[in-house]
Amino acid sequence: MNSNFSRRDFVKASAVVAGGLSVTSLPLNSYANSSVDDTIKVALVGCGGRGTGAAFQALSVKENVKLVAMADAFRDRIDYAYKNLTTEKENSKRQSVKSRVDVPEERKFVGFDGYKQAIALADVVILTTPPGFRPIHFEEAVRQGKHVFMEKPVATDAPGIRRVLAAAEESKKKNLKVVVGLQRHYQKSYLETYKKVIDEGLIGDIVAARCYWNNDGVWVKEREAGQTEMEYQMRNWYYFNWLCGDHINEQHIHNIDVVNWFKQGNPVEAVAMGGRQVRTDKKFGEIYDHHAVEFKYADGMVLSSYCRHQPGTVSDVSEHLVGTKGRATEGKIFDLKGNSIWRHKSEGDKDPYQVEHDVLFDCIVNNKPINDAERGANSTLTAIMGRMASYSGKRVKWEDALNSNIDLMPEKFTWDALPKVLPDKDGWYQIPMPGKTKAV
Repeated sequence: MNSNFSRRDFVKASAVVAGGLSVTSLPLNSYANSSVDDTIKVALVGCGGRGTGAAFQALSVKENVKLVAMADAFRDRIDYAYKNLTTEKENSKRQSVKSRVDVPEERKFVGFDGYKQAIALADVVILTTPPGFRPIHFEEAVRQGKHVFMEKPVATDAPGIRRVLAAAEESKKKNLKVVVGLQRHYQKSYLETYKKVIDEGLIGDIVAARCYWNNDGVWVKEREAGQTEMEYQMRNWYYFNWLCGDHINEQHIHNIDVVNWFKQGNPVEAVAMGGRQVRTDKKFGEIYDHHAVEFKYADGMVLSSYCRHQPGTVSDVSEHLVGTKGRATEGKIFDLKGNSIWRHKSEGDKDPYQVEHDVLFDCIVNNKPINDAERGANSTLTAIMGRMASYSGKRVKWEDALNSNIDLMPEKFTWDALPKVLPDKDGWYQIPMPGKTKAV
């Protein structure tokens, strides 16, 4: 491998890849030395708490990386992330990344279109805005030929899923590396469990599964005087489906994804129920506080999927598989009588949030194949299908969910533009009603 291959040569080679030519003969930089020419430039698009965390992790890899651009709809979010990334913290478990942040004012982009400018300056982009924007941003990153880390979920509706799937195909043609923040795929306890269950067949054939994301819920941001409706919904994004997709999509996707992974496929249909029992205030927008879904797979297996945001209730975030010879959960396997037959030893396990970035940058510099986009889209669609079934009370099939033309996104993105879901004169948003709400 040519250790003198400069960043300029790398960019030139990337342009050839983006043009659709074969990459098999292209030399790739090992980034082994620390010269400025060999710096991997990173852009952060979406500067909230998760974006800041992802940036810390990207800047903590062993490769020579530098954050060179930031973009967010809100200036205060950029300031928040920049301060956190450049402030030395006493007693912090995180190493300082301050020296790897080089984002002057002219490379801080505020507004709905700033992502395009930030992406253009980078080799790798981190996409961590509310998930409704993920298809738009991923599509642009692929168009510009950039490697990508993007948080889950990757969309909030079927048209968004189709955009991600199309961009995923294009990213493969361009030899782009893509990691999706479903970090259990990078967590040693899950990887070891997968090896025991799938490769070694320790529990036999999987015949049933259940999974949970049950806890108190998340933050609420109250409406402020002078906010436009667009700004209010953007600030309070968790409670609007075009931005979040409901908590079954934003959080419970992790658990659903694990079952899809171990089943090595996606469910073919879903039937569900759900509602709002404790989210009775208008400040909770339009989403539910609980969902219970039965996902059926092609072989007839049923996944019983439960998620709940209700304070004061039992907390449970887990996945469980039942096989013909035993049962498994993360890092543990039991026989049919309940006797422990294997347990993962977690000593020395690395933080999976860090590992996913370590893997991404290693694959970039060594030209190893990695592309999570299609898998991330399929698990996101599984969660969306569950929401469709819960909201409508109807049985929803995979093909119908994928081909749905229900488009949740606004017609345009400006601060005075109106989202498709609006409050009535008293400030209440329409809540999905089983039996009345359209399924697909």
